Amino acid sequence: MSGADVARALRRIAHEVVEHNKGADDLVLLGVPTRGVELARRLAALLLDMEGATVPVGELDITMFRDDLRSQPTRAPMPTRIPSEGVDDRVVVLVDDVLYSGRTIRAALDALADLGRPRAVRLAVLVDRGHRELPIRADHVGKNLPTSHTERVMVRLDGVDEVTEDSVSIALGETRAGRPSTPGGPR
Repeated sequence: MSGADVARALRRIAHEVVEHNKGADDLVLLGVPTRGVELARRLAALLLDMEGATVPVGELDITMFRDDLRSQPTRAPMPTRIPSEGVDDRVVVLVDDVLYSGRTIRAALDALADLGRPRAVRLAVLVDRGHRELPIRADHVGKNLPTSHTERVMVRLDGVDEVTEDSVSIALGETRAGRPSTPGGPR
């Protein structure tokens, strides 16, 4: 995906969120670090342009809720930043860059449960690459990108990575049991 493709996918996701929610009222966008936070901010900007409503954006750290903490103990927790409006009785849209096994989103749901009780939780991802290990499905997908377990999806975002243009690409990579070889890296 080129930068224009990424922008188009985010606009489509923003339109779907508004359509499904019947506006931008009571929405909270929570990005899963690292790239999910930037994508959530961009979605909020698009929603402001489309609906004239400021949608609160937060960051949801899932580090301590991951099921691979024993095998990857070097993960450093990141701060969770929840908008002052909170999540109780609001529609929370979890935002991430790549949906793969579903384990990151399971951890995000566990982390979210510690913060309150949303009226509904939805999932928006830039790329769905398949290979689910858990029964998790995205509500809003920018691009379905079928891959093999030996491939990695590389999402690069201006403002997060050392690039000047957004992109999504597929690369061959070393994996263990179908999982990325570097935690927090390409998926």
